[in-house]
Amino acid sequence: MSPESPQSPGSPTGLRDHGPDLLYSDTEDALRDAVRSLLADRAGHRAVLDRIETGDPYPAGIGAAGLLVPEELGGQGAGHREAAVVLEELGRAVAPAPYLTSAVVATETLLALGPGDGPAAGLLAAMAAGERTAVLAVPLTTAPRTAFEATGPVRAVADAVAADVLLVPRPDGLHAVPAAEAVITPVTPLDLTRPLAVVDAGGTAGTRLAGAGESRAAVRRGLLAGAGLLASEQLGLAEWCLEETVRHTRERYQFNRPVGSFQALKHRMAHLWLDLVGARAAARAAADALATGAADAELTVAVAQAYCSGVAVRAAEECVQLHGGIGMTWEHPAHLALKRAKADQAALGTAGHHQDVVADLAGLPAPA
Repeated sequence: MSPESPQSPGSPTGLRDHGPDLLYSDTEDALRDAVRSLLADRAGHRAVLDRIETGDPYPAGIGAAGLLVPEELGGQGAGHREAAVVLEELGRAVAPAPYLTSAVVATETLLALGPGDGPAAGLLAAMAAGERTAVLAVPLTTAPRTAFEATGPVRAVADAVAADVLLVPRPDGLHAVPAAEAVITPVTPLDLTRPLAVVDAGGTAGTRLAGAGESRAAVRRGLLAGAGLLASEQLGLAEWCLEETVRHTRERYQFNRPVGSFQALKHRMAHLWLDLVGARAAARAAADALATGAADAELTVAVAQAYCSGVAVRAAEECVQLHGGIGMTWEHPAHLALKRAKADQAALGTAGHHQDVVADLAGLPAPA
């Protein structure tokens, strides 16, 4: 995990005296290579296309579920920067894996309950070992600042169909409910690589992990980490879209020359590359702020989400369009990227919501 970032004691906002570390470490580069190789073997685009309509889109053995879990609980004791690298690669592959929902959001929610040897610690240990998958039972669209408590069936819960345990925030606190004891009804999502379901756990009390106040704070922390690292998934997706588009336009010929040599297409891809540079900076800043516990983490996360979601959609749209008729076919993975990018636009708060958060935290009220 990155070292603690020094804070500015004289600053009323507690902002850091120096900028975040946006560079990748050797360890992070090695992790990227390992994850990319694993995904190429087990979750290549052909394999994803073959599985997404089977009702069980998840490939086996992706791993890295314990990155954020402390070593004393059997995890790797790594940080958000490393988890961000994993999500970049998952975004590139558009892989159907409950990593964001379980290894990030649910894990962070449980970690926020503090150290101990209670049921939360036991669940974290089981998650790190790959024995359990836990999912926070809130709608995928829930933003970090949204206070959500389940008083009935919960709609649009991402990856609930892959969960062994549901973390259900109720008015009296956070409860761990075995998925087998809840009613989980799959629904058809836009993005088939991230299944959604309606979850009804009202008939099961489960194990109470925290009281109401602690539950709200824990859920908010989990959703904040999820929103911040979702930007890395969007970055990885956009990078693949640009690389694939550049490759295709080099190989596709019209009028006896590569279509990528036409000035209009060069400009479009150059603009997209500039967008990606900004998205990488924003996503890395969010991951670093979360890793160091920076006082401005909420602001940095909101900036990343306000920017990266739009970049991912633009990159996916350009990928589809510049592939011409090929990009419109089911057999080409461009549509997977576009659907994931569009679904991610609404996940964990829309860009408009995060722009409002930036305005609020930065003291920039909207015009009257």
